[in-house]
Amino acid sequence: MRYMSLICVFLLGLNGASASDPSFSKGPVFLNYGSTITIEGGLATPQEEHFKVVFDVAKSAENNVVNRQFDSIARFINMHVRAGVPREHIAVALVVHGKASFDVLQSDAYQAKFDHNNASAELVSELLANDVAIFLCGQSASYLGIDRTQLIDGVQMSLSAMTANALLQQQGYTLNPF
Repeated sequence: MRYMSLICVFLLGLNGASASDPSFSKGPVFLNYGSTITIEGGLATPQEEHFKVVFDVAKSAENNVVNRQFDSIARFINMHVRAGVPREHIAVALVVHGKASFDVLQSDAYQAKFDHNNASAELVSELLANDVAIFLCGQSASYLGIDRTQLIDGVQMSLSAMTANALLQQQGYTLNPF
């Protein structure tokens, strides 16, 4: 009987909504990124909620694809604003290190390295324009040969990802594991 229940849950999951489902949509903050679905009653008192969240990203995007973890930030903001949390109650930071460091390069620097455009560049610029603080690990940048002048305007260089995360946590940010 237990196995039959698990099979039913699995089969129901196959018929569930997906990112291509028309009930998923972008916005209201990021109109080209961050698809979510509305969940009625997901937050008891959304207008009273406050978030200070840091996303830590080390994995680079696949060729010609937006970094999925960067898109998660747009999803996080879109879904909470859609749920009724005032945008000014949401503070988000992004700490970038490892190979993801390349995803915060200006188009010309990225193009010179990979012979194709940085698919994440537009989203990075939109995140910055929407008050997402972006910190690049200086240790990763140095190791990968990335100079501060190659970064998308607004991306800040940190001593290290470890330092940025520690300082943000001291400022009340919580680490989002997604």
